[in-house]
Amino acid sequence: MSVFTHLFSRARRVVVVLVVLVLVLGAAGGGILYVWANRPMPLAQKELDVTIRPRSSLRAVALQLNQAGVPVNRLLFEVLTRFARLSTALKSGNYAFETGITPYELLLKVARGDVNQYVVTIIEGWDFARMRAEIGQNGHLKHDTAAMSDAQLMTAIGAPGLLPEGRFFPDTYLFPGATSDLDIYRRAYRAAQQRLAEFWQARSPTLPAALAQPYDVLILASLVEKETGKSAERARVAAVFVNRLRIGMPLQTDPSVVYGLGTTFSGRLRKKDLTTDTPYNTYLHNGLPPTPIALPGAAALEAATHPAASPSLYFVARGDGSSEFSSTLTDHNRAVDRYQRGK
Repeated sequence: MSVFTHLFSRARRVVVVLVVLVLVLGAAGGGILYVWANRPMPLAQKELDVTIRPRSSLRAVALQLNQAGVPVNRLLFEVLTRFARLSTALKSGNYAFETGITPYELLLKVARGDVNQYVVTIIEGWDFARMRAEIGQNGHLKHDTAAMSDAQLMTAIGAPGLLPEGRFFPDTYLFPGATSDLDIYRRAYRAAQQRLAEFWQARSPTLPAALAQPYDVLILASLVEKETGKSAERARVAAVFVNRLRIGMPLQTDPSVVYGLGTTFSGRLRKKDLTTDTPYNTYLHNGLPPTPIALPGAAALEAATHPAASPSLYFVARGDGSSEFSSTLTDHNRAVDRYQRGK
């Protein structure tokens, strides 16, 4: 055998050995990766909220997971993500992880953008102060408005100079953790503007001159919202107010008086309250109050823009949640005697 043939034979054996070694190592490495990717992880807590920041690199994602108490091996996580071809699919947001989740399950969750969603609910009939209190106590929001006045808040959401009462739409809003409360205010404000515009566009052509602007309808809708919670009666209540506006008769609505009294209201409306002069005392001042008194929902906006065809000028609570409507003062006084005075 020549020297050349001998060297070639040795080289070939070395190559074979190297190939076998690579295959063995690759198989071993793949096995290690598979076992690690499917092994449940004990988290620092039973449940963890983890925020993945926007525009984070793959390495940064692994680091943020570790810092939050998720014990992923950063090197193996990067290899797994690249092997699964998900390197560019990871999404920012707030995620909820429970102890026992596997690295592979975690990777798929972040790739899907399966963020943790929280809710804040704003109820029809709340005033703006009540809305601020509800948002302010939500533990999943960042409270960037905590030190802001109402005027500063309106400026921050892009509505400078506008009074906030009635300008936010009552609804349930979903959001990922660590969202700024300004985002909720902006969304509720935009929703209210959009819904008001829709109802105004479709309004009845018979509305009186006192309802010449969308804001007038918003004020009326807030009165309807506070006067009744019965869906069947909203349009009839709106008709009473519209009829009074048409003939210049005071609206005489108690919820507006209560709103005007503010923190001085004792919890029970008394005769002296009805003679206390505030801009919202609709017994002393004709026409609409100067602003809405609450957050009206869609049903109240519908009633304000499409009041019932009714001659009623009065209504009184029956005591069961419904109202008695009357067209004359005589009939109204009889209803008051029956339902309020027990005569």
